[in-house]
Amino acid sequence: MNFSLKNKIKNRTINTLVLVLFMVGVSSCTKKLDTDGKKASYAIGQQIGKNLKQQFPDFDADALAAAIKDAQKDKNQMTDKDMQDAMMKMQMAAMEKQKVDAEKNSKAAQEFLEKNKTVEGVKVTPSGLQYIIEKPGTGKSPKADDAVKCDYKGTLVDGTVFDSSYERGEPVDFPLKGVIPGWTEGLQLLKAGGKMKLFVPPELGYGNQGRPKIPPGSVLIFEIELIEILKK
Repeated sequence: MNFSLKNKIKNRTINTLVLVLFMVGVSSCTKKLDTDGKKASYAIGQQIGKNLKQQFPDFDADALAAAIKDAQKDKNQMTDKDMQDAMMKMQMAAMEKQKVDAEKNSKAAQEFLEKNKTVEGVKVTPSGLQYIIEKPGTGKSPKADDAVKCDYKGTLVDGTVFDSSYERGEPVDFPLKGVIPGWTEGLQLLKAGGKMKLFVPPELGYGNQGRPKIPPGSVLIFEIELIEILKK
């Protein structure tokens, strides 16, 4: 194992342990959520559970709850070394699964993009970004160092929605340099008031890392409306 990989595992392990520490005192809630404290605790537990599920899909919730109860009583069934070794093994297994999933999804992504570029209206840039201008808009196009306001919906190739400002009921402001490369490039092809559809290859999106609701190596499809270019 190289030094950078060790550090990556160590850092992610520490982050996960920090999350677990937050769970101390938060039990599997079968009680009524009849106080603000209980509701807040349950909300924290939900967020932590989702984060753990993302990093360690096979984590054992019962063993986790038992460890939290033991920690409250200053008990521990494992040595520090045993715990570290166990965390590293689980981390390695998660990274290996991510690698396998990324390879599988990347192959599917290439097949999708090869077929999609033959669809009527789809254009392809030198970087491999594919797009359709549904409404060009008017005025100027944004530049890479501009900020913009947009409404958008992001889906996977199977139609699964992973993010949507429309569902939240509020457009988003952001600098073009602060988003994925596919967005930075694609929005410069549009003018204010315009609409487009982007087909973002993995290398112009989140690559082999993935994100919550986005498997590694995924093509990302966005429907975007450029509302306005913001003043600097």
